[in-house]
Amino acid sequence: MLASFYHILFLVFTLYVLVYSTSYGLYEIKKEKNSFGGVLVIAFTIFSVVFSNIMVWQN
Repeated sequence: MLASFYHILFLVFTLYVLVYSTSYGLYEIKKEKNSFGGVLVIAFTIFSVVFSNIMVWQN
């Protein structure tokens, strides 16, 4: 039961990080005209969030 709580807490935290990093990536694309950097930030964040959640939920 307690492990499930920590899994859900980790999921919520990683979704927060995903939203925050995606907004920063969009800022880089729109304001700084750095499309490569913005897309790279978004792609790396999505990969990190998905991979870390797979590893946590695999237990």
